[in-house]
Formats: sequence, structure tokens, C-alpha cells
Amino acid sequence: MTGLQDTFLSGQLTNFLIVFRQYFPKWELEEMPKNWLLAFSELSQAMDALYPNERKVLFLDELPWMATPRSGFLAALGWLWNSWATKRNVVVVICGSAASWMIRRVINHRGGLHNRITRMMLLLPFTLAEMEFYCRTRQITLDRYQLLQLYMVLGGIPLYLDLLKPGLSATQNIERICFERGAYLRSEFDRLFASLFDRYERHLQVVRALASVRRGLTRNELKARLTLSDGGGLSRLLDELEASGFITIYGSYRKKKQFQLYRLTDGYSHFYLSFLEKITRNAKVEFTGLTNLPQWRTWAGYAFENVCLEHISQIRRALGINGISSQTATFIARPKDGLPGAQIDLLIDRQDRNINLCEMKFSVREIQLTKAMVEHLRTERLVFAHHTKTKKHVFLTLVTIYGVKNDDHINHGIDQVITMDDLFQP
Repeated sequence: MTGLQDTFLSGQLTNFLIVFRQYFPKWELEEMPKNWLLAFSELSQAMDALYPNERKVLFLDELPWMATPRSGFLAALGWLWNSWATKRNVVVVICGSAASWMIRRVINHRGGLHNRITRMMLLLPFTLAEMEFYCRTRQITLDRYQLLQLYMVLGGIPLYLDLLKPGLSATQNIERICFERGAYLRSEFDRLFASLFDRYERHLQVVRALASVRRGLTRNELKARLTLSDGGGLSRLLDELEASGFITIYGSYRKKKQFQLYRLTDGYSHFYLSFLEKITRNAKVEFTGLTNLPQWRTWAGYAFENVCLEHISQIRRALGINGISSQTATFIARPKDGLPGAQIDLLIDRQDRNINLCEMKFSVREIQLTKAMVEHLRTERLVFAHHTKTKKHVFLTLVTIYGVKNDDHINHGIDQVITMDDLFQP
């Protein structure tokens, strides 16, 4: 059974009756049960009578939509599990798209469902390697740069990747599913948040605020931009957005929790707010025209950084340190002591007394290192060493798409170069 969105108790119970009759057409259940306890009692009796010895699976999808306020659903489900299912050969599977709700109301439930979960499956987005394999099985034969483009726009969300059409380039697919009139992802944004969160307008405030600042925001900076109260309200919004995969929290190197950065990392949300939201309902926009605009480069740089941050395991492996204990963090310093400010979006602090400062740079071709670029990286290392007083050796690591021309990074003091192919490793 799948719950119905935005439907109260009577509608959910009617849905139960319809599904029940499909599975048990000969069972005498003429009237809709008055509550969930009676509904589950009837279900247990029918399953015992018709399938007394077989292993049975009870599958409840979109659980948050069923458990409407004051419906008694969770209490009845606790009764079903504790009083009946545990004594029979029954597997109960419960699913919900609203990950934060499932964590708060089911996994951390203090009533009859407390400590009753046997297995948990958090369905994470595909990695680049998984996306490449998935596309190959659907005869979508694109090179890795085009797959990376798609990942930057759609993230690793299988539902969105399922919209891709074989035989079209990445640009053509993005045009078709994002920019054409009536395109699925042109109007998915509000629909998506409305399906996941109650009073979703508050979640959108947070997402919009984070989308406006590339480096991310601390909690205090975020609070200053919102018209929300602090305390439990904001904490809950952030927890729900993180649990649902829209934002990621990054710790600041050697600093307290208050300096953590909240960053929008959902690819589609950032793409929508950068481009799709600004298109009027009936306007026709060509995606290829956007790639020549300055804001395209800004978006692409941010999106590529997010892809890198989602593939830190692959970066570790490319550095040959996946067997060394390490922690990742960000670093931000204001101008001080005659030195400029610096922002490092990814550093890897290793237990072997080394640190990798990672510069992530989007480029559609091999990078030709310039004097200004090298000086920028060296200055970041100098500022980092000055403020942290670290005794560890600091490596400069460049993460880009096609690498560096002629391997001249060695002559410029860049220690490692990681490419797009490294990010595509399993």
C-alpha cells in the first residue's frame, strides 16, 4: 500500500480498503474500518486465514503520508508489529521519501516502534561511477565530460537520470528535461519540497539563502538572512534538509561547531535557482545560449566543487591515502597580520602528519598554470600555515577535469593533480 499525499484519515482508510480488496477479494470486509487499529486487525486476520504457513511481506510505502496528525497510525503499526508480526513469518517493510520524518518519527520513535527496526536502508544518490554504469545499461553512450555535465545538473538522483534519452547529447537532454515548455524539471522544484516537508516554505528560505553564497554559511550567518526564529525551529529545518540530502554540513578546521558551514549540495536545486526559476512560464530558452553567460561559469564552478565534495573517497584513493585515517574540513581566514584572507573548501588532515589543501577548478580543457594561479595557491598555503601554526607538511592538490598541460605543475610547486577520471572510479 502507498499512502496518499495531502489526504486526511478518512481518505487514507478508504485507500486501505481499496488495496485490501485487491489482495483479499473474497474476504468479507464491506465497510471502511473506523481507525487504523481496526484496519490492521482485519489485515492480520485475513493474512492468517488465507496464508497461514507462507512467508508474508507487508509493504507500506510513503509512510509519512499515512501517519497524518492524530490518526493513531504509528500506535496501530506498533501494535501490528509487536502483537502479531513478530509471532508470524512476516516481513514488514516501511518506506518514506521524507528521510527526516522517518528518522524522527520511526527510527527514534519512543513508543511501540522503539528499537524494533531490524534493517535500515538509506538510499543515497548514485556516484559518478554508478551513474556511468546505469547509463551504459540504458544504451546512453556519452563520454565522461558529458556525464559530468549531467551530474552537475541532476545530481545522482535515479528518478532524474531515468528521464535521459539515448541518442541525445548531454546538452540536448538538459534542454529537453529542463528547458522545454512542460519539461518535467522545469516545474519540479516546489512540487518536490511540498511532497517532503510540512510548511515547506521555511525550507525553501534556507535553500535560497545557501544558494546565494558559494562558500556556504555558518549558522549565525544563515540566521541573519532568514525570517525564522532560532532554536529548535531552525535546528529542525537544518536537520531535515540534511537528512533529505539537500544540504551538507562541513566542519571548519580546528574550530568549534559554531563555525561549521552549511552548504547547498543538491545539484538540481542549485541549477533550478540559478537558471530555471528565472524563466517565465511560456518563455522558450535555449540551454546552449546560457553557457556563454558569466553566471554559467559561476554556477559551473560551484557545481563542480559540489561533485568533488561528494566524491572525497575517490579523491583519497587517487592520492593513495585511502588506507590512512584522515578527516576533511574547510578553512576560512580573514585578512590579518599583513596577510590576505583565504578560503579553502576542502582540506584533508591526515594522521601521517600531512595535509592536502585541495583547490577545485572547473575548466573545459587542460589547465595552463599561470603565475597568478600558482601565487594564489601558494598564498593560501602560507595563510593556512600562519593561522593554524600547523607542524604538518602541507601538500597543494589541484582537482580539475582534464588535468594540467605538459605536467608543468611539478615545476610550479603543485604536488598532486586529480582529474575527472579519478572521480569516476568506483
